[in-house]
Parts: sequence; C-alpha cells; structure tokens
Amino acid sequence: MVVTVYAIAKDEEKFALRWYESMKEADHVAVLDTGSADRTAQLLLAAGATVSVKKIVPWRFDTARNESMKLIPEDTDICVCTDLDEVFEAGWREKLEKGWTAGTRRARYRYVWSHVGDNGERPGVEFFIEKAHARTGFRWKNAVHEVLTADDPCPAATIAGVTLHHYPDPQKSRAEYLPLLELAVKEEPDNDRNVHYLGREYMFRGRYDEAITTLTRHLAMPAATWADERAASMRYIARCHSAKGKPAEAERWLLRAVAEAPHLREPYMDYARLLYSREDWRGTAWVIGRALAITERPANYISEPDAWGPLPYDLLSIALYHLGDYDGAINAVDRAMQLCAGGDLRRLKANKSLYLSAKPRP
Repeated sequence: MVVTVYAIAKDEEKFALRWYESMKEADHVAVLDTGSADRTAQLLLAAGATVSVKKIVPWRFDTARNESMKLIPEDTDICVCTDLDEVFEAGWREKLEKGWTAGTRRARYRYVWSHVGDNGERPGVEFFIEKAHARTGFRWKNAVHEVLTADDPCPAATIAGVTLHHYPDPQKSRAEYLPLLELAVKEEPDNDRNVHYLGREYMFRGRYDEAITTLTRHLAMPAATWADERAASMRYIARCHSAKGKPAEAERWLLRAVAEAPHLREPYMDYARLLYSREDWRGTAWVIGRALAITERPANYISEPDAWGPLPYDLLSIALYHLGDYDGAINAVDRAMQLCAGGDLRRLKANKSLYLSAKPRP
C-alpha cells in the first residue's frame, strides 16, 4: 500500500522537524503552507517533504484542508491528515496497514489531545479520531472544527495500536476560532455540534450571557441527543451562572447535568466543587463518592483529566477531615498523592500531616 501524510501549516518552525520525523514512515509527506513568515516551508523541503505555498483568503480550515488534499499523489491508497503540532508513536504505518483490510475506506485511531503532569508525561483528554481515508470520495467540512465527510457513508475501521499525540503551542493565537464558529453556525444553523462548540467558546471568552443563550439553544435542538454533550452544555451554563454570581442557578443546572449523564464523573465533580465552595462537607463527600463509583473513563472529548486525577480524592480527604473521619481522610489523601505528579504534592503531604495530628491517639 502507498501511504501519504498531508497537512496544512503556518509558522510552525518550532515543530516542523519533529513532525516530519514522526510522519516519514509514510511514502509521501505533503504540506500546504498557508503563508508562513518563518522557515517552516524551507525546513520541511530540506527534510524531504513536498511543500506548496498558497494563502487562503478568506481563511477557513475546511478550504485549506481541501486544498492540501490536491497535493496527495494519485497512487496513494491511504491518506492520513495530521497537523504539525502532532506526533505519531513509532510504528504507526505498519499497524495502519495491518488494520486496513479489504473494503476499508476510512479508519479511526487513538488521539491524545492533551497531556497532564509536570512535563506532560501522562495523557489528559483522549478520544478516537477519523482522519485516515481513501484517496477519493472525501471532503473536509466546517470553517473551524472541521470534519471529514464521505460522498458515500462508510464505517470506520478501528486501528489497534496507533496513537497520535497533540502538543499545541500555548503561545499561538486561536483568535480566529470564534468568528469562524459564528460563521459555521450561520452556514449550518441545524448543526448541533457547532452550536455546542460556539456556546463553549463564548464561555471561554467570558461572554457568559451569549454562552447561556447559545448552549440553551443547543439543548433545544432535535439533533442534540448525545447525553454526554448535553450534560457538558448544562455544566457550561452552570459555570456561566457561577461567574455571574448566581450560585443557586448554577446548582440547578448542575443537578440537571448529573441527571442527564449519571454515567459520567464530570457532572458530579462540577457539583462537588460547588458544594466544596460552600463548605458543605457532607454533600461534598457524598457527591464525590458517587463520582468515584464510576470507574470506566469514556474515550471522548467530553472527559476531563481533573475528574480522573488526584482532585476527587483531594477534595474528599478535606471533606472527611472536616467531618471528623480522619482515617477516611488519610486513605483519600494517600490515593491523591499516588495520582499526583508533582505540583500539589507538597500541599497534599502537609494535609496528611494535619489529618494524622488530628486523629485521636488510642
């Protein structure tokens, strides 16, 4: 099989060679440079990539990706779309070919979108993406948060053992995301996923009233049936009300989120944070207990690292300490320390010393 990796790039000089080194297992590596002012194109050309330069005006991600597809050689069997801030784990090409059986036209594989720990050594948010596809019959759609669409619907084969890691540049501006999301919703007002993304973006920008309006609209859409995403919209509405100084309204939405997706930790943890802020120790301990009873983490973008790291045990230990359950507090903080990679470890150790000193001697 002939495998081609293709990508778009702009001012990715710091990532270019790392990315190429990861992608060179492919037969062809093709990049559409959309107007870099640094040495991105030169570095990639020198490394061995095929590079074409074209500015996309007005800018939109789907147009750029569709232009980049024109660089894919005609003899390609498998096309793989990546970005320059991403890295495949070694051996990906062999595993992709092995899983690409007769009749396969698109494939999905593990994507680690964020990393946690002092040095980003552990996966944070991870899910499966479908960015490997056959040479013809596919197009990218949406001005931002673009998705791969097929002329004829076809199931994606799940490729075992292939993992793509995302290491974004925290200094790079994402200012264009909001106007592009607004455009995407205007172009396709019935697309529930884009409405959810837009409401979330308003929340990130501190535009709380617009976020509440947009996320409430998302929940009313007939197509918005995925419980996980619906619960996320409810949690984001709650965060907006909290930021606006309306804790009672925030609590109402968090209770709705828990009821919508009781199989997720995240709604429980958001509610636990609210109860913790009120020093409602009994409520905090009970809600976190419900969260910790959920032991299977879903592989989707809704899943948040905080809910699966030391935080639940950290808050539980503090709540149990205030309730006088010192053994429970010690057990919980021990578990928090096991999951903690630096950062708060010193504070957790200090908390444990406090719990030990408070525990009555026999």
